[in-house]
Amino acid sequence: MRMKLEQIWNKKTFTGVVLGQFLSLLITSTGFTSSLLAKKGIDAPTSQSFLNYALLTIIYGSILLYRRKPLKAKWYYYIILGIIDVEANFLVVTSYQYTSVTSVMLLDCWSIPCVIFLTWIFLKTKYRFKKITGVAVCVAGLVLVVFSDVHAGDRSSGSNPLKGDLIILAGATLYAVCNVSEEFLVKNADRVELMAMLGLFGAIVSAIQISILERNELKSIHWTAGAVIPFVGFSVAMFMFYSLVPVLLKIHGSTMLNLSLLTSDMWSVLIRIFAYHEKVDWMYYVAFAVVVVGLIIYSGGDKDESPSNVANRTPQDEETNSGIHSKGTEAGSSKTEVA
Repeated sequence: MRMKLEQIWNKKTFTGVVLGQFLSLLITSTGFTSSLLAKKGIDAPTSQSFLNYALLTIIYGSILLYRRKPLKAKWYYYIILGIIDVEANFLVVTSYQYTSVTSVMLLDCWSIPCVIFLTWIFLKTKYRFKKITGVAVCVAGLVLVVFSDVHAGDRSSGSNPLKGDLIILAGATLYAVCNVSEEFLVKNADRVELMAMLGLFGAIVSAIQISILERNELKSIHWTAGAVIPFVGFSVAMFMFYSLVPVLLKIHGSTMLNLSLLTSDMWSVLIRIFAYHEKVDWMYYVAFAVVVVGLIIYSGGDKDESPSNVANRTPQDEETNSGIHSKGTEAGSSKTEVA
């Protein structure tokens, strides 16, 4: 009995649990900071993500230049990926202007069925019945979230909850497209190249979009400590999330990552209750429970993987298997991320 307990709960497991919860808190903190900025009337979603892309370019771009090796994937693939990633972040951050943190966290899970469909069509990935069942349960939970926002429309859940829900669903769909593209690129490139080029073209696209859409908004912002801290905090949290996700994938693989990120929804509910002093509609609890059950059913389908296969994996192999990922977050998972 003691031997079995030691096999289950050891230093490696402890490290994975702690790192997984840290990633979950990072995802929650991005939602928290975005909501704080929205409450202050700051509507500059692309600007929030720009610093993250700049940090990715500086850090991982320096490593890429030091290697002095040619790109393994065509540069124009990264341009397309950068555009999709920027617009996905734009939509998700914009949704905080209209709906609650809890709804954004839960509805971001919509990327899971989207990625399954895209990988099945374009990457010919096969999924067993158990995973499909989990997705169906998740979708049922997402429907409950929408109904709960409409039902609690007279409470402090946002200026236009239904509009916010639709925006986050669109953003989650783009996240899915981005994740499938990342899976394809990881198979033909590597993690450092992907992050460096994503950061470069993400920063360029963001700068162009800021000059067109958010120039006046940035000028009108009163840059007090209350505005600067959540603005910078969002970008730092996003950068740390982008950087640490591959570490957890290397130690425990994608299932551990996704199970860890499920708790981000719990953290968001706690923030809404204790930090915002808002009332949470009872249907949120039902919706959250349904989504969690669905995700557990889906994530529990990777039991046929032997320890020897996991031990022989390279970091690139782990990332290849991380194609189903909700941003926040590789952002993301984001926000939220299922592999």
